[in-house]
Amino acid sequence: MKTCLVVDDSRVVRKVARRILEDISFKCEEAEDGMQAYEYCKSSMPNAILLDWNMPVMSGIEFLEKLRQMPSGTNPKVIFCTTENDMTHIQRAMAAGADEYIMKPFDTDIIRSKFIQIGLIADEE
Repeated sequence: MKTCLVVDDSRVVRKVARRILEDISFKCEEAEDGMQAYEYCKSSMPNAILLDWNMPVMSGIEFLEKLRQMPSGTNPKVIFCTTENDMTHIQRAMAAGADEYIMKPFDTDIIRSKFIQIGLIADEE
């Protein structure tokens, strides 16, 4: 079973994401900031990371930059999931190594379509 790490300082967002990810057959792990996510990745690299931008301790973009420098840190597919929707943020995220970018609020269809688009799951239709 593939693993997705949900990195968001909102417990509600993590809970919603967990429900969606488990429905599409992913094991879900959680971190409430970039530092927790970084520590998690040092011990176990997930297949996918759903990543918020604005968090305390270490932001999503700081985490992504550190992740991509780790051994095997280029392997996880990283999907930014945030309220930041200006082109500067999107370009910075993609330049730092994000694979995709989705806006909050999200739902099962959005997550499923992005996961299909970047090759994490097969298109069952």
